Amino acid sequence: MSCEETGLLLDAALDGELDARSAMGVEKHLSGCTVCRSRYEARRNLAGTIHSYAEYFEAPQHLHARVQGKLRKEDQSDAKERPAISPIAKRWIAVAAGVVLFALVTTLVVNLLKRSSGSELLAQEVVAGHIRSLMTDHLVDVASSDRHTVKPWFNGKLDFAPTVRDLALQGFPLAGGRLDYLGGRPVAALVYRRNQHSINLFQWPSPAQDASARAASARGYNLLQWKQGGMTYWAISDLNASELAEFERDLRN
Repeated sequence: MSCEETGLLLDAALDGELDARSAMGVEKHLSGCTVCRSRYEARRNLAGTIHSYAEYFEAPQHLHARVQGKLRKEDQSDAKERPAISPIAKRWIAVAAGVVLFALVTTLVVNLLKRSSGSELLAQEVVAGHIRSLMTDHLVDVASSDRHTVKPWFNGKLDFAPTVRDLALQGFPLAGGRLDYLGGRPVAALVYRRNQHSINLFQWPSPAQDASARAASARGYNLLQWKQGGMTYWAISDLNASELAEFERDLRN
């Protein structure tokens, strides 16, 4: 089996769609051809990446039955009118389909990687904003433990109204708030205390659905990120992870 013939069958081999004879031919060729073997491994790794990150949705059974019934009717009605496709044409159709599929898969993977790297970049900005507020002694623009003082202070300074809650009874008293800049936009930064520790709570509007908290750590700080009520929240502190999680639960509840 030549390299050209093997290349046309790689996708089918990965999906387990080859008959026994063709599968043995591909396997024999790959064992002696490093070029085709590297192509095969690259496609297998790509398939693994898609399987790990892509979301899969199964079509309802009734839709599956309708599509299959429609295809059978069209095949029966067009069988006499449709000219026979030569083996060479079938081969080129398979190549074209493989190219299109590869382009779609590549686009999907690139978008997933961009989404992941964008989240990591935002986390780095959150850490930098927290450290900057501590180093420059600019933790708050409005210093108050009264949420009815802190919340109105943001009026006219942001294009949204931040959520400001009093958590003093839960052991996280409000210290104040300030303006900050993350992800290319102005955001609200609320500051809470836990004994001698400061918690920066960044927030801004988000159209995404509610999402449970995701924990991370960077440069000695613990971070939590979640979405609720049309807002994105990032909490960061040198508190231990369990106390920061307690803060997040108290804030959400």
